Amino acid sequence: MTVPLHAEKISVSAAASLTESLQEIATVYQKQSGDTIVFNFGASGPLVRQIEAGAPADLFFSADEAKMNDAETKDLLIKSSRRSLLSNLLVVVTASDSPLKVAAPKDLGSPDVIRIAVGDPATVPVGTYAKAWLTKLSLWSAVEKKIVPCESVRGVLAAVESGNVEAGIVYKTDAAISKKVKVAFEVAAADAPPISYPLALLKDAPHPASARKFMVYLAGREAGQVFTRKGFILLPTAGKE
Repeated sequence: MTVPLHAEKISVSAAASLTESLQEIATVYQKQSGDTIVFNFGASGPLVRQIEAGAPADLFFSADEAKMNDAETKDLLIKSSRRSLLSNLLVVVTASDSPLKVAAPKDLGSPDVIRIAVGDPATVPVGTYAKAWLTKLSLWSAVEKKIVPCESVRGVLAAVESGNVEAGIVYKTDAAISKKVKVAFEVAAADAPPISYPLALLKDAPHPASARKFMVYLAGREAGQVFTRKGFILLPTAGKE
């Protein structure tokens, strides 16, 4: 394998729920391309603010369309590069050793469920999705006082793992990486808002050409196999090349 003479460092700001998948994908891609992939993982809302403030980044991989829309409105990305690659599912989780019985959405209103961890609906996509789901089922007002907002989906997972809350709402892919939580029930896709992960090249990308190549790889077959194995759902624009 020939390594390019001018290997570059590609910076990717990505949703926390993509951590394990992207790290695995990057390990393979770096060997193939010679480029180095550096990730900044976090909640999508704060990532947009960091990019707006001048944080160096080539790509933005959001956990929802709203935060990518925000970035586009602020003229931070190259609109033509935007692609929606992945979807996910919401699940309600409890600690693996919890005796609590939470089998349906209405059970979240039970007096036994004192605290429910969710991503902050204002900045964290998983929280935005969770609030929309509970609102659609006319349950948000019943559980609002129980809500413990967290800074990221991984914060929600940690709160449940520690036993500081009785339940939490996370992505199915996040529940799968923890041995300290169990899935109480999966949210029916028909009841939840569409979950979509868009990817885009940023306007001030330090390495646009190399970043575009990594974008193509992320939308391709090899990366798609990793995403699928981790539990993500490929959208029609992903996993084909």
